[in-house]
Amino acid sequence: MNIASQAISQDVLRDKYAQPGEATADDVRRRIAHALAQAEAQPQRAAWEARFLAAQQAGVIPAGRIAAAAGTELGATLVNCFVQPVGDSISHEECAHPPIYTALSEAAETLRLGGGVGYDFSRIRPRGALVTSTRSSAAGPVAFLHVFDASCRAIESIGSRRGAQMGVLRCDHPDIEAFVAAKSGGALQHFNLSVGVNDAFMHALDADGDIELVHIAQPGEAQIAAGARLRADGQWVYGRMAARTLWERIVACAHDHGEPGLLFLDRINADNNLGYCEAIAATNPCGEQPLPPYGACCLGALDLTRFVVDPFEPHARFDFARMREVIPMAVRMLDNVLDLTVWPLPQHEREARSKRRIGLGITGLGDALIMLGLRYDGTAALKLAADIARDMRDAAYAASCALARERGAFPLFEADGYLCEGRFASRLPEALKQSVREYGVRNSHLLCIAPAGSISLAFADNVSNGIEPVYDWCYLRHRRMRDARVRAYEVEDHAWRLYRRLRGPHTALPDSFVSAMELSMRAHLEMVAAMAPYVDGAISKTVNAGTNCTRGEFDTLYRSAWRRGVKGIAAFRPNGVLGGVLRTVA
Repeated sequence: MNIASQAISQDVLRDKYAQPGEATADDVRRRIAHALAQAEAQPQRAAWEARFLAAQQAGVIPAGRIAAAAGTELGATLVNCFVQPVGDSISHEECAHPPIYTALSEAAETLRLGGGVGYDFSRIRPRGALVTSTRSSAAGPVAFLHVFDASCRAIESIGSRRGAQMGVLRCDHPDIEAFVAAKSGGALQHFNLSVGVNDAFMHALDADGDIELVHIAQPGEAQIAAGARLRADGQWVYGRMAARTLWERIVACAHDHGEPGLLFLDRINADNNLGYCEAIAATNPCGEQPLPPYGACCLGALDLTRFVVDPFEPHARFDFARMREVIPMAVRMLDNVLDLTVWPLPQHEREARSKRRIGLGITGLGDALIMLGLRYDGTAALKLAADIARDMRDAAYAASCALARERGAFPLFEADGYLCEGRFASRLPEALKQSVREYGVRNSHLLCIAPAGSISLAFADNVSNGIEPVYDWCYLRHRRMRDARVRAYEVEDHAWRLYRRLRGPHTALPDSFVSAMELSMRAHLEMVAAMAPYVDGAISKTVNAGTNCTRGEFDTLYRSAWRRGVKGIAAFRPNGVLGGVLRTVA
């Protein structure tokens, strides 16, 4: 059923995505379809263009970078997210990772072209360590976080889109306490922060034990600090710390101002299809895509509300067959992006072409469940979400196998390594594994669940973002305009609008209408845990907590996330540093 477009949806579409002469979402979709069809053989381009348009009209939403720049002369990347390495040296000497200021320059170019960037700062030596080549003391990773933050702010001030960055530091880095507290006063506004946690730390926490604080020695150069000693494995040991002490500080900061989150690095790497040829230490800014150095991921989403048949009726159902029909088109579109996009750096292009990662996800899960009469925190909702994720996985991998038969597998594909026991691909159905072994797979990774906030506003009438439940039915949202003014919009949820259209303005809302702040923190985590086994990337999810939520509840949430085997966790409680995200309309 058609519903009149909301003002915020119209304005977001116009300001972020529409090009001159485009007035509607279908206008943008036509441009995207035409642009992505250019990767096809010339005689078939018109046919593929029609299929790509139909897929978008049926619920496929390419990510914001694709919507904004495909088929234009903007010179912007079509890829949303990147991870870039940061070495320890400030000189231009040869090293495995780029020197700090080279990395800063590379980050500036990526941000300028519209990409968000994640970094692992763990290679930077701790504050106070002696740099023997200059006889000076190291500034430490937190100091360079501020340098990268200032650069991102400067790029934004000259007209680029708001920059997004993720900073990661390992839990055993000597400067980890300073990193955990780095945003306590509201600093680093262009960064999300996450602690890279390994299983050894979590086991030490459970056993009330200690961890060693270490940093790897740079080739040919010593690091000297009072009391430090060099281990046989080439790491300098700067001291020991009770795991519980660090954990309590992480929990306190997360409770007080929403950061840091946690990345469970051992889980990420154990599950990685490409564990035989890469190691991962960071994610993109929102955490949905763990990536190696210079890794990139082009994103898209399925609007799940488009596959709900007879919403709000007792016989409402989710149409799995219709969803499966559009997934091959979505996979092909995203694979084409890799051959058409402008790459910020040549390293990105080499990395992407050798592995061909893509990230198809979802949006509108919360609304779809409401339309089906299911509470977000109910057993039936968790089962349906898992079934959707499983079907998406199988359809996406089947589509990528078919593409491999047509176009070839990604260059670094090795069947034995890819299907090795314990990796994500080893859990595929047997028939699919046989296809992978026989034909290869076009894309090393196919799935992740991103926030999908702006595209859900512009192309889907403000459906609930990504995997999230509905924030509220009506609320005020403040949006920064291109001229730097801030405009307040009254925003309505899509499912609520549809229900009011079908049932009238005064009919009581059924029990399925449950909002984010009515759910327990555990309910948020349970939804991630239900879908995570079928997602080869990761899931971006913010666990919403009430103002009165205690540190103990954050402690329980973070421990439970590791035990449930998810790849990361972040939670947010309205606080005095950042305030709230949105304001409900009374």
